[in-house]
Amino acid sequence: MSAEKIISGWQKKKYQPVYWLEGEEEYYIDLVTAYAEQHLLTEQEASFNLTVFYGRDADWAAVLNACKRYPMFAERQVVLLKEAQHMKEIDKLEPYITTPLSSTIFIVAFKGKTLDKRTKLYKLLQTNAEYFNSQKIKEGKIQEWIMELAATKGLSIKPKASALLEEHIGNDLSRIANEIDKLTINLKDKKNEITEDDIETYIGISKEYNVFELQAAIARKDLARAIQIINYFESNPKAVPIQQALPALYSNFSKVYSVYGLPDKSDTALRPVFYFNPNALQQAKDMMRNYGYEGMERLLLLLHHYNLKSVGVGDTGSSGAALMKEMVVKMMM
Repeated sequence: MSAEKIISGWQKKKYQPVYWLEGEEEYYIDLVTAYAEQHLLTEQEASFNLTVFYGRDADWAAVLNACKRYPMFAERQVVLLKEAQHMKEIDKLEPYITTPLSSTIFIVAFKGKTLDKRTKLYKLLQTNAEYFNSQKIKEGKIQEWIMELAATKGLSIKPKASALLEEHIGNDLSRIANEIDKLTINLKDKKNEITEDDIETYIGISKEYNVFELQAAIARKDLARAIQIINYFESNPKAVPIQQALPALYSNFSKVYSVYGLPDKSDTALRPVFYFNPNALQQAKDMMRNYGYEGMERLLLLLHHYNLKSVGVGDTGSSGAALMKEMVVKMMM
């Protein structure tokens, strides 16, 4: 089961009595609950037949009583239990889930975690509910997800633009979706392709001074450019803090390092490794040419060393920018 399938079923007027939404990726849980709250009932029906509880404040008995009510002036009612992970004695819901009312749509949003698979409640949900485990998107799939989301808005996005979004925001799908919505509004009736210029203009992520450009400078062994970018980071501390930059660099360099283990290192074989992004592929080829196998190992060790320094291990309080400058100098020695 997926968020899309649940919503698609609702759009076809296919309803189940109980929906249990759980997992680490909150974006899809929020997507489903928002749709349920806004679209399962008309405005008039919702006045009498939509009940929303929050787990931290909800009493299990009150939730069950709401579920057992019959709808007023409508075919069905919706009972939504948000933040259910904070609800005490949640196992008290088991009797209702065993024999739910067909006229009630009971939706439980259990965010940030999953039930213990050994519990009676978990086993019950597998047979008596629509169960959805919302998992984090795997590393390397974020840009593909960004492109797919943009396509649902009638937009395409250039690979470098999607890379800027990923590097700046990471895997926070809710934030990425908000930024895509912002771009959709600003580009409406103007154009249908998102570029790096649009990311800079409407989101405020510099297309010239970002982690991707720092990676490219390191790949080319362009020390002057790398220092220039780090100086920008220093002048704009909220743009790319060191705690964000170093993991991004490590992820990228690790991917390049992994290429040495591939039997086929042709462009055709490497394109899917770098998500069919020509800029990323060229950057990887620059790194392999300029550093070699042992040089890549050394870069990864330096990144690990300075990541520890950035959290105070073996350092007496140097600024993030000072540590990054020292690091890139050693990388290019």
